Amino acid sequence: MNDRHTRRFGLGTATCLVMGNIIGGGIFLLPASVAPFGTVSLVAFGVLTVGAVALALVFGRLAERHPDTGGPYVYAREAFGDFAGFLSAWSYWTMTWVSNAALAVAAVGYVHVLLPGHPSKGTDLAVALIALWLPALANFAGTRYIGLVQTVSTVLKFIPLLFIAVVGLFFFDPHNLGAFHEGSGSAFGGMSAAAAILLYSYVGVESAAMSAGEVRDPERNVGRATVLGTIGSAVVYLLGTVAVFGTVAHDKLVKSQAPFSDAVNAMFGGHWGGTVVALAAVVSIVGALNGWTLMSAQSPYAAAKDGLFPAAFLTKRRGVPTFGVLAAGVLASALTVLNYLTGSGGVFEILVLITTFSATVPYLLAAGAQVYFLLTGRRDKVRPARFARDLTLALTAFGFTFWLVAGAGYAAIYQGVLFLFAGILVYAVMAARRTARQEDERAAAQLPTPRQPEAVPPPAADDAALPRTT
Repeated sequence: MNDRHTRRFGLGTATCLVMGNIIGGGIFLLPASVAPFGTVSLVAFGVLTVGAVALALVFGRLAERHPDTGGPYVYAREAFGDFAGFLSAWSYWTMTWVSNAALAVAAVGYVHVLLPGHPSKGTDLAVALIALWLPALANFAGTRYIGLVQTVSTVLKFIPLLFIAVVGLFFFDPHNLGAFHEGSGSAFGGMSAAAAILLYSYVGVESAAMSAGEVRDPERNVGRATVLGTIGSAVVYLLGTVAVFGTVAHDKLVKSQAPFSDAVNAMFGGHWGGTVVALAAVVSIVGALNGWTLMSAQSPYAAAKDGLFPAAFLTKRRGVPTFGVLAAGVLASALTVLNYLTGSGGVFEILVLITTFSATVPYLLAAGAQVYFLLTGRRDKVRPARFARDLTLALTAFGFTFWLVAGAGYAAIYQGVLFLFAGILVYAVMAARRTARQEDERAAAQLPTPRQPEAVPPPAADDAALPRTT
């Protein structure tokens, strides 16, 4: 593969990829979701941010060691073998295309705000499918266009969100905050409950590591982009949530369906805030879909190179695994159609729960891989201070991810484990094929080489036929 097609992403584009994937459509409902727990949810957000930054630093260190496309899959397979690598790739792949369907459906609600009327179920389905396939087309065009869309969409959504977050601080009224802890139970219980909702705000922190094969100078830029993108997202999340908490009265915020819109209306009056926020939400979701569509192809591509996914996922054009993009688009579209045929609940709701668990499997394996690499490395070549720092970060990231699993809830874990185990059948088939192929190659290598017939020297001339000398 020509390198000019596989190293399109510089530091800025890789950072936008991380931010664009972390910040999706959920941020626009986030303040109202955690408001019932009181301002203790802000403390939970701060704790989660520390864990997310630790995970970002771990991915940066792992990318220095293995700067290859596939990120968490590559680390898990290198540390723990093929089966662990497959579980990482399978879980991540599942999470991406199911999440894409959820994002597309979420975009429909914001489009209703921009284009009010009486849309039909067919119209809503068409809007959702357009939201899925426009980013897919950008991916088919190559990494150059992915980077362009990602950069533009990240800037377009970052500016209004940051504007609300910063300007909202000037309208901040402490009386709007309500109690530190709302409801019964302890404050710690309230913080944990809020954290269960906030936990997946940072899913996407691995985006630069997942696309390391397309990042220029990945040993340096993957880590930098991961940390910068995570910190930038954290700034928007934290300041935005604080601004909404301080500008919208608590009793109103708890019931709000559009907290950022209510914040804009509280700051400037009128009712135009809903339109502005809905536009920002649509841009945010399209940008997230652009990045997540690429992510949905990278993990199976890396696994296919090792024979753990079907070989079709190796198809690559202009730096993008096109078959993976197509497969994810088709599966997400089928799930979206299923959603509109069965309603908002049913199968679609169950599969969305699965994604909350599936996202944590690659994170746990990656953090565990970093611990493994550190403990089995050449201690004489590792400076004690750096070893202690990296091990502390790896353990913090593992604990953070373990908290993610605990916060997913029993239903998500139950459904997620069942779907994870279903992948074992796929692994068995792929492993059997690879083993058979390797045995055939080994047998062919051991076959004796056919011997060529030896050259027979010409018979010696008869002495009687030789001329005599006197």
